[in-house]
Amino acid sequence: MKLLKKIIYWKLSLQFYLVTFLRNKFYDFGVFKSYSFETPVISVGNLSVGGTGKTPFVEFLIRHFSKNYKVAVLSRGYKRKSKGFILASDSDDSNSIGDEPFQYYSKFKNIRVAVDKKRKRGIKKLIKAGVNMIILDDAFQHRKVDPKYSILLTDYSNLYFNDYLLPRGNLRESKSGYRRADAIVITKCPENFSETDKKNIMDRINLNSNQQIFFSKIKYSDNLFSADSSIKISELFNKRVNLVTGIVNSAVLIKYLENKGLIINHFRFADHHDYKEKDIVNFSSEIIITTEKDYTKLRKFEIKDLYYLPISMEILGNENILKHIEHKIG
Repeated sequence: MKLLKKIIYWKLSLQFYLVTFLRNKFYDFGVFKSYSFETPVISVGNLSVGGTGKTPFVEFLIRHFSKNYKVAVLSRGYKRKSKGFILASDSDDSNSIGDEPFQYYSKFKNIRVAVDKKRKRGIKKLIKAGVNMIILDDAFQHRKVDPKYSILLTDYSNLYFNDYLLPRGNLRESKSGYRRADAIVITKCPENFSETDKKNIMDRINLNSNQQIFFSKIKYSDNLFSADSSIKISELFNKRVNLVTGIVNSAVLIKYLENKGLIINHFRFADHHDYKEKDIVNFSSEIIITTEKDYTKLRKFEIKDLYYLPISMEILGNENILKHIEHKIG
């Protein structure tokens, strides 16, 4: 049975390879047209399906570039219950614009956030609205737009060059797609990440002369936050808590909280889960910890002792991807 499954997956992966290979070649040779813009467009994406840390990386870019630019984040709004172009407003939520865009809108009041499946149209509308820098969220495979700077993220625990095409693995396209990136960022590196680890990865990637590689890690806040209060994680040492997640991979978060001495009772849901009343009835009376993304959807239920744990992205070493981007976009 396992052999049959492998054969089926191999055949399906081969078909997927042919489709994505031809599509990319049509763009490479100009059969399908790509559009570029004078306004700086920065694309953030990955080769694999989810879980590479796009959201904290986009927020990292927002924090820096919003100081000197009128920044907008443009996403397709994955799993939103709406269509067309939407410029986020106070009447929107995760249902109308999607989880990550709603998180950006809720968190950063000095930027514009928009969703549009047709990125070219969305970019034009944002430029008309006065934006002078656009960050494309999850757009590495969106070849219709040719960004001024393209960033490819890959998770340290599941590097793209060790993966396989869907459905055998998690890759959306061939590994060779990495060549389109201006920068490759290895995300979620462990605390004990060494120079040897770094060299081994660089040897495997085989960068082009115009590419740069950077290494990053997730940085967790020391505090948990609710709608109107906060609590230090250290105050929960040796206490039982509920952890509620609707993300691709919760392992790193669980390990972090356990290392802080918390006793975890994990309620795991699928990525981008649309929470219902029935989902929360089993939550026990302990403090509930969740991610920022999940908190934007859970807070409407007015759950007692519901807290979220903010995260941010930190570049390791002395490398400065921000200077590299600024140099490239002119």
